[in-house]
Amino acid sequence: MRIPFITPTLALALAGTSAFAQSTDSDTADVAIEGNVTPLCVLGEPSQASVSLGNMIATSGSRVGRIRAIGNQNVTLPASFCNFAGSVATIAATALVETAGGTTAPPPGFSRAVNFTAQVGQWGGGSASASSAATASGTNATNEGTSAVQPLPRQTDLSVELSGFSVPGDALLVSGDYSGLVRVTLGPAAVSPN
Repeated sequence: MRIPFITPTLALALAGTSAFAQSTDSDTADVAIEGNVTPLCVLGEPSQASVSLGNMIATSGSRVGRIRAIGNQNVTLPASFCNFAGSVATIAATALVETAGGTTAPPPGFSRAVNFTAQVGQWGGGSASASSAATASGTNATNEGTSAVQPLPRQTDLSVELSGFSVPGDALLVSGDYSGLVRVTLGPAAVSPN
């Protein structure tokens, strides 16, 4: 019986063929996946959709007919957030103005406006505050304030406090229905032009 003789060159060639076959029976390809997240600020649903102050005048005592002491009012905007750095909270306070009188001047000694201060915090390490400064006729009813810049994305329960209810000149209030507004905005800080 003859034993086959394989030359070292042939043995290396067979081994190379086997290795080549193993390295080519699979392949790899990469597919990139991309997406983006748009900048977004969301205010939580207010704990009260409207704040009712009821009858705003004193009906007896030394201040009868003038604004009564009205306690601070609080509204929460839960889970409010901005998902980007560089946001601010802005609050605008619009005085309560008697709705039927328009902006006509009331009789001397009377007013058709109730001013107040609105504050929202904490955002950007502090709060934003605005005090309405309406005249007795209800003109110039809105003022606005802005917080410091929030340097990172943030989520928190924002607290809005209404306080300091007053009447221009501490005048008597004209009877009627009064309406005011507080507007809270979360958004990017204004970019100053160069």
